[in-house]
Amino acid sequence: MTSPALGRSLELHYINGQPDGMLTAEMFNWTGHVLLVPRAQLSQALARTEACYAGIYLLLGEKEGETLAYVGESEDIGSRIKSHDAAKDWWSMAVLVTTAGNKLNKAHVRYLEARLIEQAKSVGRTPLDNGTNPPRPTLSEADVSKMEAFLENIFIVLPAVRVDLFIQRTRPTPTVAPTAKAPSAEFILETKKHGVKARAVLVEGEFVVEAGSTARLAWEGVGSEMTSYGQLHQELRNEGVLQPQGTVCVFANNYAFKSPSAAAAVVNGRPANGTVEWKTPDGQTYKDWEAQQLSTVPAS
Repeated sequence: MTSPALGRSLELHYINGQPDGMLTAEMFNWTGHVLLVPRAQLSQALARTEACYAGIYLLLGEKEGETLAYVGESEDIGSRIKSHDAAKDWWSMAVLVTTAGNKLNKAHVRYLEARLIEQAKSVGRTPLDNGTNPPRPTLSEADVSKMEAFLENIFIVLPAVRVDLFIQRTRPTPTVAPTAKAPSAEFILETKKHGVKARAVLVEGEFVVEAGSTARLAWEGVGSEMTSYGQLHQELRNEGVLQPQGTVCVFANNYAFKSPSAAAAVVNGRPANGTVEWKTPDGQTYKDWEAQQLSTVPAS
């Protein structure tokens, strides 16, 4: 019998009491330690004990209007980041990942660096400033297992501190299958004016637009590309999730959106209210379908 997924407890500490300042992130029963540092507070961060530890680090920012990231490793990450302060002028935020008691060695951090670069390039959301893909170092079977478990926790903690370059939102094809535990609901969005039609399923809390669905070729309106959904439309084209085909784009993969409105906006190439534009096969809006589901929840 499969055990249910267990929840995780994450502790965030805002060091200066400001939401946009330095913060640490730790999880119960994990030796990892994450320090998020705005570049303006770098000198304060590098004075901390963990900045001298072995670990991996991320530099995050923009270059020529495009998001950019760099993944690195060192046995003394503070010293390494100091060298980047002069050589790389585009980054605005650094993330330092170490362990309590400085338990990582050189081989460990080289392995973590290689795997993080592999994952970032596989996801394709954020370009990397790294010139090459470093090879994975040779580790014992036990150490590989430990580092993969360490990575699993990194991939949980980083999105919680708004670092999303490792989040994989494409889903395997063919269509996501419902399970007995979490049956799916199906929805359709069709805009005949633009010749687009998309199908989506809501399964296990994710709103997944299915591969083969079509979307607008480009975002509508001059200057509106900088809206969050306009940026998402462009990101999906850059990642190859949306592939131009004639006068429309086609979803090459199933893709999990954060909300029906995000999915509707990308499909229509403009801001959209997904709760009324997505409909079940019998014509019920998502909004009405959701209200029907909530009506079945017993009163407390």
